[in-house]
Amino acid sequence: MHASQGRSAGLGLALASAFAFGGSGVAAKPLIEAGLDPLHVVWLRVAGAALVMLPVAWRHRDLLRRKPALLVGFGLLAVAGVQAFYFASISRIPVGVALLVEYLAPALVLGWVRFVQRRPVTRAAAFGVVLAVGGLACVVQVWSGLGFDLLGLLLALAAACCQVGYFVLSDQGADEAEPADPVGVIAYGLLIGALVLTVVARPWGMDWAVLGGRATMDDASVPAWLLLGWIVLIATVFAYTTGVVSVRRLSPQVAGVVACLEAVIATVLAWVLLGEHLGVPQIAGGAVVLVGAFIAQSSTPKAPPSGPVAGGTGDAGGAGGEPEADAEAARGAGLSAGRTAP
Repeated sequence: MHASQGRSAGLGLALASAFAFGGSGVAAKPLIEAGLDPLHVVWLRVAGAALVMLPVAWRHRDLLRRKPALLVGFGLLAVAGVQAFYFASISRIPVGVALLVEYLAPALVLGWVRFVQRRPVTRAAAFGVVLAVGGLACVVQVWSGLGFDLLGLLLALAAACCQVGYFVLSDQGADEAEPADPVGVIAYGLLIGALVLTVVARPWGMDWAVLGGRATMDDASVPAWLLLGWIVLIATVFAYTTGVVSVRRLSPQVAGVVACLEAVIATVLAWVLLGEHLGVPQIAGGAVVLVGAFIAQSSTPKAPPSGPVAGGTGDAGGAGGEPEADAEAARGAGLSAGRTAP
């Protein structure tokens, strides 16, 4: 009885996390269109969430001594890298398309496993890669010479590459007697990401007046500060935290299925709130991408216990990959059902 209730609660939390993550791009895009630079929106998101998570970071301050490489890698890739490239991409292409491109990350992880680690991959995993790439071809409409901005697609692909780092990091140390607490890793990832983004984004040059004005979501006018509050509190702090808690109550495979709903939620919200309509071939292609991504990530072989996955460091996903291979098993053991995410 208690186990069943725990799974039900975990499923509810995982769905809430996917919904919260899926709404980040929909809330960020109006702020970008209102005049904020994508990097400034990312900085506001990460810095705001880092402030909220400061008490958690203090509680897990021993991680600075135990896992410095993991924290730095997570902050650079899973937080700063993924989100900066993702927000830059949605300033040029639809939110749903950007997120679907990012779901190539599990397929890219297979390339890491096969060609960097030189470990064999299963036929099922290879089939998942083929599905994901074929579905992406439908999403971006390759038959029409790419129906979307090429730079926007490359930025989304860069976000996927950063998410690969998240997946690799999440597998590091998962089999240790005292693995790093995922919530603590998230907190320090946000802090380190905020420091890096402060140097890169230079927020002192931001047009702060935009936050006191209004932004447009399709035909509706919304206070800019309300959108920012959603991005910081719901799409970041709440999303990461519920993702971590849910993966502890569910199996990694179930958490992976629910995590794939993030792209669906983002696409639907962008359609309803931003008027970003996708055609039937793109919707079908998006479904194929998600199926292929799930097959690829759930079929990724685990690293041998004797050796580290990534040279020297040790997805996050804990926020992500987030995005989170998660390897899904890595994500479950290590850092969030979540992603790095968007």
